Amino acid sequence: MSDGGETVLVTGGSGFVGSHLVRQLLERGYRVHATVRSLGNEVKVAPLLALRDQLPGTLELFEADLLADGSFDAAMEGCRVVFHVASPFLMPEKIKDGQKDVVDPALTGTRNVLAGIERTPTVEKLVFTSTVGAIFGDYIDVRNMKDGILSEDYVNTTSTVENNPYHYAKTVAESAAWDAQQAQSRWRMVSVNPGLILGPSLTPASDSGSLFLLDELFKGYFFYGAPDFSFTVADVRDVAQAHIAAAENPEAHGRYIVADARMASFLDMSRALRKHFPREYRLPRHGLPHWPVRVLGPAFGLTQDYIRKHLGIRFPVDNRRGIEELGISYRPLEETLLDHYLAWRELRKAG
Repeated sequence: MSDGGETVLVTGGSGFVGSHLVRQLLERGYRVHATVRSLGNEVKVAPLLALRDQLPGTLELFEADLLADGSFDAAMEGCRVVFHVASPFLMPEKIKDGQKDVVDPALTGTRNVLAGIERTPTVEKLVFTSTVGAIFGDYIDVRNMKDGILSEDYVNTTSTVENNPYHYAKTVAESAAWDAQQAQSRWRMVSVNPGLILGPSLTPASDSGSLFLLDELFKGYFFYGAPDFSFTVADVRDVAQAHIAAAENPEAHGRYIVADARMASFLDMSRALRKHFPREYRLPRHGLPHWPVRVLGPAFGLTQDYIRKHLGIRFPVDNRRGIEELGISYRPLEETLLDHYLAWRELRKAG
């Protein structure tokens, strides 16, 4: 809990994770500076403006561009903690130019935030939003980890700008942040590495890849059967809580996987939702055998290489550090999916 309205910065405050983090920080008594790409984007900024109206004097919004040097300096002034959340998360089919679309914003944006921290003597801690994708590139990589279990001890070495550019972008950005921390002694860093982030979106204009992925499930893309792809998953509210715990716990250090211990497949997700919506015909009732996915996958943008390295592969997730050191308590997957689905339906009605 903040002591007397301590001021903190959230970059990417209008995003899927950022907006939840801003709300939870305000509820805990913090004064929050939040950066957004454009104050003129009324749809994206509206949820933050609503929070500002509910709690006058506690939330200040700033425009900042990840690619512009010095862009975060004004927002960072007087802050003790910086939560660097801003970074584009796009599904592979949405990425046209890996370097331009994801690597440059992630890496240059991180470097610009780090430069701002160097110029801001009040900053004592950076909480960096990374991803499990900075730990592994493809699912098949986890088979080479100790006992085939995903843990914080590993770094992604297989992704490139061409192959899985989002994972590559987050890996190089997190690495740059660790290098910067080790080069000085004034501020410390903690990295939060979530899986696929699900749950209710506070903003109707979010282009987060996790929302896009569930959109495909809800719209009936897998009506004939769910392909055997699984995901490490976390509720957006639990991810926000993990960020705050990482900031507040003076002993927090290193990287923290934030994801349920058990992966969830498309079919797992569909079954959880069908308990509440048994007549929803768009949700698949069955899983697809592997062979039609291998045959038809390329027509849907999946390469044979991707299919080989992901289809049917599941692994346990070692999330004990986050539970024991940050006090993370994971919501049940069913609750996360139900809230995600209900919010999705409301946003579609509003649209």
